[in-house]
Amino acid sequence: MVRPITMPKLGQSEEVGTLVRWRKKVGDAVAKGDILFEIETDKALLEVESFFEGTLLKIAVEEGSTVPIHTTVGFVGDPGEAVPETPAPARVSAPASPAVGSAPVAALGKPPGLPRQLAAPAGAPGAAALASAPARQVSTPPIAAPGRLQGLPRAETVPEVFRISPRAAKLARESAIDPTPIAGTGPLGRIVERDVKNYLESKGYYQLRITPAAKRRARGACIDVLSLGEPSLPQPITLTRVERAITELPQPLSRMRQSIASRLTASFTTTPHFFLTVAVDMTELGKLRAELKAQGATYTVTDFILKAVALSLVEFPVVNSTTDGRSVRWHSKVNLGLAVNLEQGLVVPVIRDADELSLAELHDYATELVAKARAGKLTPDEMSGSTFTISNMGMLEIENFTAIINPGESAILAVSSTLRQPVVKDGEIVARDLMKMTLSSDHRIIDGATAARFANAIKQKLEEISLWKRLA
Repeated sequence: MVRPITMPKLGQSEEVGTLVRWRKKVGDAVAKGDILFEIETDKALLEVESFFEGTLLKIAVEEGSTVPIHTTVGFVGDPGEAVPETPAPARVSAPASPAVGSAPVAALGKPPGLPRQLAAPAGAPGAAALASAPARQVSTPPIAAPGRLQGLPRAETVPEVFRISPRAAKLARESAIDPTPIAGTGPLGRIVERDVKNYLESKGYYQLRITPAAKRRARGACIDVLSLGEPSLPQPITLTRVERAITELPQPLSRMRQSIASRLTASFTTTPHFFLTVAVDMTELGKLRAELKAQGATYTVTDFILKAVALSLVEFPVVNSTTDGRSVRWHSKVNLGLAVNLEQGLVVPVIRDADELSLAELHDYATELVAKARAGKLTPDEMSGSTFTISNMGMLEIENFTAIINPGESAILAVSSTLRQPVVKDGEIVARDLMKMTLSSDHRIIDGATAARFANAIKQKLEEISLWKRLA
């Protein structure tokens, strides 16, 4: 029996998904639990398992496509079964990437938004005649200006009407140059072949030393060779030079990185952050950890921080709340977000009801979530609903850093590395293991004194060894 495979809904806020990679190809056997494909949401890269057994008969959505949830992406059934016809999936445009800085080379491509056939502006001389002319009389160039690239017009400045004759477009394409800077001398400013030839001559194109392989590669990758070298320079334009230019072209951000950029930019620009730092003496806690490890209980520094923060949030409920500037929302639960860095971006799995968990339960919960995050198996629901976030970079030899508040929360704790440092203790200079913690707070709801008392409450708990002997 043929069964459709659909784009799953993996979170309450997810409406679309990007199919990143198929792990099976048409004709492959599929068992229940096999990974069929990978999808990217705005929070994570996830693997999708099969609920059916059979053979992958058809792929309806290609890799790289962004489609609404519940869209049929493929079919599983018995070999030889007829696959039902499905309409082409409704693709969703990916969110626009933030502006990218100037690139050192120019890339060529069709001007965004330009129609294949272009008419003259309303009221222009000859507009009616041009509109009724054969299609071959007016065409867009096969290569044209990109946006935001050095030495070429920005996309928003490309004229709404861009005219180039077929012969001129062909010459520009064969020469691997961008024709949009060329001033047209044809009817209504149309670029004709002689304009391209004059432009090439004026730019010293024929004096460029470019290898045939480099020219073919530049043409195929839409690189303007005029941006790669000066005619007066003795160095030839080689294939290596073109390949280097290709690697420097701007690339679109992934949906995850776009989401991170959007959320954190909104947080930092709309939330009045302030920061304070305390130094925690971790020497005695380090000794206790070593004792517990010898007894078979392997706790991480993060485990103790999670517990200390959870207990402190119960004492300071204002830090476990949030505001929009007009009202305050108090959270009855302590749901701790734990920032986990992955190759494709930062994810924040959530430890729910952290204040009600023992130290051992916190350890197991956090270990499981971190493992799922690194394996790409977190669901969006496991990354939502946090009321306070901890970002621990202690394993990266960091003396101090600040973090941006996770949207929907009022504070975040940045934990740095534990470093051996000289300190004055009991009137003597001794070596102690110090760890700095920086609290970022929303000043609309948290005052400086409250933030200081909260940070010092965490510090006091971490330094109180009798507390951990009871809890461990």
